[in-house]
Amino acid sequence: MNPTEEQKAEIAVNRAAYEKLKAAGQGAAPRALPDLTARDGARIPATAIVACETVPGGWYWYGRLGKGETLRMVDPEGRSSVSAIAWNAHDVSERINHADTVKIQWSAAIRKGRVILSDMGKVVFSVTEDTCGAHDALVGGSTAASNARKYGGDFRNTRDNFILAAGKLGLARADLPQPVTFFAPVETDADGGFVWNEAKRAKGDFVDLRAEMDLLVALSNCPHPFDPEPTYAPGAIELVRHRVPVASDDFCRSGSAESIRAFDNTDAAALA
Repeated sequence: MNPTEEQKAEIAVNRAAYEKLKAAGQGAAPRALPDLTARDGARIPATAIVACETVPGGWYWYGRLGKGETLRMVDPEGRSSVSAIAWNAHDVSERINHADTVKIQWSAAIRKGRVILSDMGKVVFSVTEDTCGAHDALVGGSTAASNARKYGGDFRNTRDNFILAAGKLGLARADLPQPVTFFAPVETDADGGFVWNEAKRAKGDFVDLRAEMDLLVALSNCPHPFDPEPTYAPGAIELVRHRVPVASDDFCRSGSAESIRAFDNTDAAALA
């Protein structure tokens, strides 16, 4: 249905207002994010490691992360995508919000230096290390239906994995937010369509997520719906939980006006 002239005029007014806000927001955004981490860099001291686990392809992980604890996700074979959701451990009505993460930072590019926000304007995760910068904050994870269309069979999927993980955390389907998916090189083309850039994903990629509040976390290691691989063959992922000191000049905390406000909210809530 084509819009009327009145609707076109309203759209133009809304577009102009959006562009004005976007210009103001991007004017305060960081000019340059930190460089991506070298795949052989950011080694974790043995004394800082809390626990190590392996999640087989197609399976899931759930658990609790304490504030200040970092979860490193490693893709050793370069063919995994890891969807993540998280809740405030003390109030599960607060959860990861991919839409606010994108909107408030004026970018859908989740990479080193960015933060992942809750639906209450607080910081859930800081992305402190990242080797690929190829993560999806727009599309989401697989479902039974998307797997059936793609693979023609009954394979484990992200939606069902999250339902199982939520149940083991004492939560229900209604508590599931949209995930952010790591090692998923989804980009947009000139027409606004989604494209998959496999060149951005490689063996040994890893990303570090520092918990900025006590969290309940669920991960699903299933192929992304846009992954062009025709067979269902996700590789295992490795998880390393560790604690490292937060630097005084930590970029995630101070790199933009938006992140500063979000951390102000997070720190104030912790003191309440």
